[in-house]
Amino acid sequence: MDRIRIEGGVPLRGSLRIGGAKNAALPLMCAALLTDAALELSNVPELADTSTLERLLQSLGVAIEINAPIPGDGRLLKLNGAGVNATWADYDLVRKMRASVLVLGPLVARLGRAEVSLPGGCSIGARPIDLHLKGLQQLGAQIELVNGYIHANAPDGLVGAVIRFPFVSVGATENLLMGATLAKGRTVLENAAREPEIADLAHCLVAMGARIDGIGSETLTIDGVERLHGASYAVLPDRIETGTYAVAAAITGGDVELVGGRLDLIGAFGQTLSEAGAELTATDQGIRVRCTGNRLKGVDVITQPYPGFPTDMQAQIMAAMTLAEGAARITETIFENRFMHVPELARMGADITVKGGTALVKGVDRLIGAPVMATDLRASVSLVLAGLAAEGETTVNRVYHLDRGFERLEAKLAGCGARIERLRA
Repeated sequence: MDRIRIEGGVPLRGSLRIGGAKNAALPLMCAALLTDAALELSNVPELADTSTLERLLQSLGVAIEINAPIPGDGRLLKLNGAGVNATWADYDLVRKMRASVLVLGPLVARLGRAEVSLPGGCSIGARPIDLHLKGLQQLGAQIELVNGYIHANAPDGLVGAVIRFPFVSVGATENLLMGATLAKGRTVLENAAREPEIADLAHCLVAMGARIDGIGSETLTIDGVERLHGASYAVLPDRIETGTYAVAAAITGGDVELVGGRLDLIGAFGQTLSEAGAELTATDQGIRVRCTGNRLKGVDVITQPYPGFPTDMQAQIMAAMTLAEGAARITETIFENRFMHVPELARMGADITVKGGTALVKGVDRLIGAPVMATDLRASVSLVLAGLAAEGETTVNRVYHLDRGFERLEAKLAGCGARIERLRA
């Protein structure tokens, strides 16, 4: 199993390019199931998760043509759903990634049925899919769970309905948004998630002929159409990758330009990092992050649904706070099991006390490199960040988690001066 070795203590300087957002690309790829015409997506990142979804879509009959990366524009994927006739999403593929469940809504909407394995993914909490299933039932689908598979049937098609989510769910919003585009009549999704990736999906669906109002708000109104057509669409930049490399610059006392990054996509996180003492400024090409003065200052964080502080940046900001002046209180409200990186950071000398959903981080003068173990996608990159700032050598094990969400991480960091390499198994 691959490992990443880091010799810490080097301030990062230079520039690196931000890729397309994984959390936008995955639902956009699933949207190809909604039409028999070609959907062309540019700026698609090359990740383990996108590769897994490519194989799943191909197993359902989607023809995929992958073009080489375009400088500054990522990979180009041409997905043609004309041959889609299979409705069975196999366990061996779905178990690898939770986002695989996003094929459910499009399949039922277009073909009237789907048999999708219950999904897998990172071990960061239960994350049930009840809202996906209840929403589809409100749209007229019959749902059964049989031997670990979701069997959904709507032989006469889905029918619009008013659906109010009892709590915000990104995945359920995406699944039902896609399903509603081909439903008969009007669907209203209330208390919908507002993440930029959902707006990106909605804009792509509109480009395919969908009728959607309220994009970017908590109320989405979808008037179903008989069919969607093809479109060309560019995946938005990855705000989590942007935030992660912003932390890399800050924690090492560096100066890095994040080419393609957008300040408007990292609002709450960007404000938090600025309050901690980093300087974030917009440039002609993206965002410049500087932190060449004193140590970062401890800042308190509470994760919340967008536009609040993103749970996907909680582990990264915790890594930064381990070396900050003073203390920081970090409260996780989204997932109940997302502090698994704490014991690994402690191995490097971090002073962190966890009580329930809150971690009290007392900044220390230095971290010391150590062998550490990645437990999930975002936790694993927090260990890389800590390793960049630590004295000595850090080895991060089980880095397959990283490959699910960060494209060419070692190369991008090395290009800014980091002493980092991948050790192949």
